[in-house]
Parts: sequence; structure tokens; C-alpha cells
Amino acid sequence: MNKLLEQFKYLNPKDPGTWPVLPKLLALIVTLVALVAVGYVADWQGQMDELVAGAEQEAKLKSEYKDKKQLAVNLDLYRQQLREIDTSFGALLKQLPNKSQMDALLVDINQAGLGRGLQFELFKPAPQETMKDFYAELPVTVKVTGSYHDMGQFASDIAQLSRIVTLNDISISPAGKDSSVLVMDTTAKTFRYLDEEEVAKQKKAAKKPGPAKK
Repeated sequence: MNKLLEQFKYLNPKDPGTWPVLPKLLALIVTLVALVAVGYVADWQGQMDELVAGAEQEAKLKSEYKDKKQLAVNLDLYRQQLREIDTSFGALLKQLPNKSQMDALLVDINQAGLGRGLQFELFKPAPQETMKDFYAELPVTVKVTGSYHDMGQFASDIAQLSRIVTLNDISISPAGKDSSVLVMDTTAKTFRYLDEEEVAKQKKAAKKPGPAKK
């Protein structure tokens, strides 16, 4: 050990060629390690980062490919489902009357109540329709008197109309001392689909910018 340590004494840094074998070997190892460290920091680290980013991008592209492949495999099924949705939507749309049929629908509602022996105290359509994307909604304020059974039958008849009508905000109370006679207040909402001209107006109104804010 003493002989090995003696090789490191009196080394001339200006003339490494005269060094003993062990110091030369150790200096070579240190130099190689330093070169590897400098190369890693200066160049290899950037390449490693690019490699990791490339691997992440590859995984992302593979995931997107699998998703698109799944959509392509099920394309026929999606088209069939879309056709079924269009058919169902068309069937529902046919349950909405057009503008010319609204008066007949209001008559049907009135006749449904009279047919069950109810007395109309109030039957008042709203003065203006509420316009939606492809349909219009018309609320009708209704107040009728009669028995509980007749009111239930009236509600059932409304539900079985060929056109869509809903009863909303139903309130039932005694008509007076005679508890067998009741008063029902409700809002019957009827709907109709918009014609092409009305749909165009709705789309135009939706695109029109609102007033500028100050």
C-alpha cells in the first residue's frame, strides 16, 4: 500500500508522461468519466428528452388511431341508429299540429272536458305563442268544476289525444260546501311545429347580435 501511495508523490503535472502506471490509469479513468458527464449534459440529455416526448406522442397517436378505428368499425351501426332517431323524431313531429290545426286542437281539449261532464269556468289561450327552435308553445289557462273522477278521466283523455298536450301546475280545491264538487285550475300547453318561413326567422333572430354593452 505504501508503495502504491508513493507513486502519487512528487507527480509533475506539467509532464504526465513521466508518471507511474497507476496515476496514469487513474487520470485516464477520471478523464473518461468527465467526458461522459459533459457529453450527457451537453447533448445526450436533449436527445433523451426528445426520445421521451416521441414515446408520449406515439402513445397518443396509437390511442387516437384505436378510437378512430372503433368508430370506423361501428360506422354502419351509428348510421342505423341515426336513421332510427330520424324516424322517431319524425313520428314525434307529426304529433305537433301546424298553424292551421291549432284551433281544432283547442276545440278537442274543450270537448274532452265537456264530454266528461265538466263545467268550464275559464278557457283562455295565451295572447301570444312562445317560439322555440322548431316549434311554438301555446299555454291555455283552464278552470273547470266537476267530480274528482271526471277530472281524472279528463286528464286521461288529454293524454290520449293524437296531438301532444300537457297539463301543468294542476291545483284542485273544493268548490264550496258540497265537497263532491271540485275546482281544478291548470295550464294546458299545446305545441305546434313551425313552418319553413318561421324557422328561417328564428335562425335569423338567433344570429342577430344583441345590443352592445356600455
